[in-house]
Amino acid sequence: MYTLYSLLVRLVELVLPLVARNSVKLQQFVSGRATVFAQLSDFMRSEPQTIWFHTASLGEYEQGLPIMEEVKKQYPKHKIVLTFFSPSGYEIRKNNKIADLTLYLPLDTAANARKFLNLLNPELVFFVKYEYWPNYLQEMKRNNTKLFLVSGVFRSNQIFFKWYGGFYRKALTAFSHFFVQNATGAELLRGIGFQNITVSGDTRFDRVVAIAANVKTPEWLTNFKGSDNLIVIGSSWPKDEQLWANYINGSAAGTKFLFAPHNIKSEQITELQRQLRVPFSTFSTMKLEELPAARVLIVDAIGFLTSLYAAADIAYVGGGFGNPGIHNVLEPAIFGTPVVIGPNYNHFAEATALVKNGGVLSVDSEAAFREKIDLLLNEPDVAAEVGHIAQTFVQMNTGATASVMKYLGNL
Repeated sequence: MYTLYSLLVRLVELVLPLVARNSVKLQQFVSGRATVFAQLSDFMRSEPQTIWFHTASLGEYEQGLPIMEEVKKQYPKHKIVLTFFSPSGYEIRKNNKIADLTLYLPLDTAANARKFLNLLNPELVFFVKYEYWPNYLQEMKRNNTKLFLVSGVFRSNQIFFKWYGGFYRKALTAFSHFFVQNATGAELLRGIGFQNITVSGDTRFDRVVAIAANVKTPEWLTNFKGSDNLIVIGSSWPKDEQLWANYINGSAAGTKFLFAPHNIKSEQITELQRQLRVPFSTFSTMKLEELPAARVLIVDAIGFLTSLYAAADIAYVGGGFGNPGIHNVLEPAIFGTPVVIGPNYNHFAEATALVKNGGVLSVDSEAAFREKIDLLLNEPDVAAEVGHIAQTFVQMNTGATASVMKYLGNL
């Protein structure tokens, strides 16, 4: 089975350069991997002791960051090597300050896995949330590498728990320990014979608390908000933006609206502008003195979302009217900001729990959306209670990083 799997991955490796010609992301995926072994060989010439972290993309990087920071303190003489699978993670965080070397992960052929691990020879390895590459796992098992899954998520519909999933179940035996987010994941793993499990929670809670402690409100945001209420529409998609444009166009003065779209390509920004019937400004072209007159500000740049949520009176987290679903509700929740989302959130444990507890309001239609936004704007006590529940939920679920580090301290 490993041979067949490796042949299929090798075939993908050969075909990708041809397919990538018409896709910028695929071009990055291919070209970014072309020099990985050369970079790694050069880095390893000084024969450093290494610790390897692997993340799929940007979200998993944020989950892994609290562990990376603590590991760096606990192992100050080691070098951290960070790999990404996805261009959307690598391209945004390739110049991060936590890792000593940041690379794409070569595709999971047996030859790539063997070469990568022989060069790197890591003392510890951390995979974040998921990413189960059988050849890499088999090679680490062969080398008796200490491999840990942190903030792991397991669901009953995954291949590990199907009658035909033996190949992948065997791959999981490479892990020295599983740090999972919840009891459901732990029970699923126990059901297929694993006992090396700790229910540690999700390191994202630790991450958002750390970020919130250092947030600063930029001058332009203060200038835009003034004394009005501020609604921040974060990580929005076209369906979210259409909903909001309809609402904004009929809204009264006294509330400002700030969009931070998920996609900041000019086509989506232009379409959003086309739908608005009130004065608006765009971050890339704004003038401070003109901001007070604008009702809407469109932030066509990345890196500001946390400071935007910190200043919000109400937050809307986008993605819930499409697939794969909503973005991170914890980012606004930590500030005690009442949060509204669309209906597609069931695959996100923290959002599901917050909706159930009343810390996040979910809407599934334009009528329900208008009702909830009006409620939060017109009933400050209700808004404060929703925000308080959300903030308390985040604070009560911190500690995953400490759980992992306690275990490592006993190795």
